Amino acid sequence: MRLHSLARTTGIERTLVGRIARDLPAANRSDTWLYTHDPDVEDARDYLGIITPKSAVGVDGVPLAQGVQHLDYLADGDVIAVDPSGFVRTLYRRSSPHNFILMTEQCNSYCLMCSQPPKAIDDSNRIAEHFRLVDLIDPQTEELGITGGEPTLFQRNFLRLVDHCETRLPRTSLHVLTNGRMFFYRRYAAELGSIAHHDLVLGIPLYSDVDSEHDYIVQARGAFEETVLGLQNLDRSGVAVEIRVVLHRLSIQRLPQLATFIARNFPWSCHVALMGLEMFGLVHKNLAELWIDPADYQDALSAAVEVLAGAGMHVSIYNHQLCVLEPRLWPLARKSISDWKNVYLKECDGCSVIAQCGGFFQSGTKIHSAHIRAIRAD
Repeated sequence: MRLHSLARTTGIERTLVGRIARDLPAANRSDTWLYTHDPDVEDARDYLGIITPKSAVGVDGVPLAQGVQHLDYLADGDVIAVDPSGFVRTLYRRSSPHNFILMTEQCNSYCLMCSQPPKAIDDSNRIAEHFRLVDLIDPQTEELGITGGEPTLFQRNFLRLVDHCETRLPRTSLHVLTNGRMFFYRRYAAELGSIAHHDLVLGIPLYSDVDSEHDYIVQARGAFEETVLGLQNLDRSGVAVEIRVVLHRLSIQRLPQLATFIARNFPWSCHVALMGLEMFGLVHKNLAELWIDPADYQDALSAAVEVLAGAGMHVSIYNHQLCVLEPRLWPLARKSISDWKNVYLKECDGCSVIAQCGGFFQSGTKIHSAHIRAIRAD
């Protein structure tokens, strides 16, 4: 599934963000993109715009995005953005449990395995689009993610967005992916806590119990100290956190020791996620340093799980295939890959546990474990 496409545009002078409607008439036309296969649609006045995979003349005064491909999955209530250049982005799918806001592409770390390599750009103008998106999301949405880059680099605007989510989406849980370094500042952590969001969790990575090793993996000196103090400040401020560990050749070396460090210092964490590599972004640049077949670290993974579970912590394993995991770890494996980039290989055909298996990232179909196989029921 593709979340973006190109169109030929007419009458679009600024980015237009709106909900999708596929049939006439629709309520709140000024907030709505009419998605149609009828290039000669009538009665389209007052819509935010018309979007169509066909060639169209359009309606006088109504913005038009024509010739758009790969987005026929769009349904009523989904949200898109159309730029004057013709770049069309799907921002929200009402039927999906994997919606997120890409807060910024800036970051104060440069992790060796980053799947979203940071850009040295000023994209602070995104904030208005983020607020607009939250206003258009179905309030019945169960979960929404905020990611980056590093979302907290927007500082007060990040806090404002969390507060806006609490006001506009009172039933929606919010999961933020952050390196946690900004919460080194106790006041910033306290300000986030004071919002008192009803269901907020921050996912914060920790890659070693040794400061220099963590700092090397994230390519930022002092990051370990800032992250550890940030975690403690968030706990003092009543903000729930999960600790995330991406597993690769560098982080696996001391994984059991890291598990002990987590259990001793952050036993209040609501969750620990042990995650497989996403073969995208900077991973390929650093592949020789990072790659290890998941089948080769099962002993270390099992030892870490034993430490964390023995301390009463909630542990999950993300982004792994069941045929690679030790069977005793299967109850901890989650289908964690977003639906729009989750695939399976030909080797998986006929597998009796494929419905429970996490599968692969689309980007991970060429470089993967040498032990992928279909598990037969007999």
